[in-house]
Amino acid sequence: MSYLTHLLTHLRKDLRLEWRARDSINGMLFFSLLVVVLFSLAFEPDAAVSRQISGGILWVAILFATVTALNQAWTRELRNDVLDAQRLAPSPASTLFLGKAIANLLFVGLVELILAPIFVVFYNLHVLGNPWLLALVMPLGTWALIVNGTFFAALGLRTRNRELLLPLVLFPISMPALLGMVQATTLILTGGDNLYAVFWIKMLTGYDIIFTTVCILLFETILHAE
Repeated sequence: MSYLTHLLTHLRKDLRLEWRARDSINGMLFFSLLVVVLFSLAFEPDAAVSRQISGGILWVAILFATVTALNQAWTRELRNDVLDAQRLAPSPASTLFLGKAIANLLFVGLVELILAPIFVVFYNLHVLGNPWLLALVMPLGTWALIVNGTFFAALGLRTRNRELLLPLVLFPISMPALLGMVQATTLILTGGDNLYAVFWIKMLTGYDIIFTTVCILLFETILHAE
């Protein structure tokens, strides 16, 4: 079997499990919508300050959704010793990691598609900048959170307080990416200088490439560690 075949097999498995249970999607939608509604009650949607902080609020909502999905990403592998079977499988360890990460990206992306129109209505937003740049920021920023979160969720899988440990490790190491996401999104929504937005997009691209490579190279060690 080719590398792509192994990858698609892991991806289909995760998508099928989520389609049957829908645990991650429901939790992500609840927490992300809760954040959007609470902040809309705290700030006047028509005020200029709402537009300035909208980028930060959007990524806080996505961050909650991402952590909710990542906390459940590997718990299914512990049932019936599935993770032990994955260790013995002839497929490369990186295909398991990438399949899991891509599945999480699709889950969070689906929540973002549902959240976007609700967010626009609650905050009365109009994109004053280039909307195509926003179409780059969203997947790049989401992948930055997903790839690190999937890796660290696997790293702390056998710890006692893995739900608490994941945010404590993920948030500090994702600070450069979070800064780039918020700054680029705010610049695009407020019609700021596109050059600065492109700079943050390039930074996010470099961040994604570096951490994706590191996570893929180190995942086999994490998978076979006791």
